Amino acid sequence: MTQGEMKEQAPKPRSRKRTPNNCTTTAFRISDELWAILLPLLPIPVNTHRFGGGRPRVSDRQCADAIFYVLRTGCQWQALNQTNLCAHSTAHDRFQEWVKTGVFLALWQAGIEQFDELCGIDWDWLAMDGAMTKAPLGGEKTSPNPTDRGKSGVKRSVITEGHGVPLAVVIEGANRHDMKLTRPTLAEIVVERPTPTEAKPQGMCLDKGYDYDEVRDILREFGFTAHIRARGEEAKVLKKEAGFKARR
Repeated sequence: MTQGEMKEQAPKPRSRKRTPNNCTTTAFRISDELWAILLPLLPIPVNTHRFGGGRPRVSDRQCADAIFYVLRTGCQWQALNQTNLCAHSTAHDRFQEWVKTGVFLALWQAGIEQFDELCGIDWDWLAMDGAMTKAPLGGEKTSPNPTDRGKSGVKRSVITEGHGVPLAVVIEGANRHDMKLTRPTLAEIVVERPTPTEAKPQGMCLDKGYDYDEVRDILREFGFTAHIRARGEEAKVLKKEAGFKARR
């Protein structure tokens, strides 16, 4: 191939500016405000090289940009190698390190505390439910998903307050029944909870999958007022009212 033919096949430079909907990966860098909250929660780096040398450590800010890019886009870790953020192996190692040291749990708690100061947590009405998701890479808490041809999956049991802010989450195998996760999910509320009173009760809304006396006893033990949809209730309404849609 001649030099002239190579020039003709070379990609032409971009002639128009990028639009807000066609951003580069730099748009996914975390804000200075978020970094100011995250930085005090990070563990102090320790040089594990036997002679105190080794390659310079990639900055925590750069790794945080890469980690949150993966969390926001849902891409694979290896896709980071095609960006200008961070090598995928470095970002994944730092992510695992921060998970083990409780960084993301502390960040979650800090966010809820700030929300409580600005808007106030609505303890009057809470909701709990479970959702099954795929887990193709496996893991300790996976199991066959009965609704997905037995493929590997997990179940997330989540509690949200009245505004929809998550206060607790528990991960188990996909074949675990929602009602069996009631007690562990209630026990995992990550912020201090005010004591309910007769004047200020705390209602817990649940669907018909929790319509069991065992669930009601657990909610009573934790001081919640149960509001559970009865099994068969929607079917009765459908017979009386054509076109009725379930209310959630």
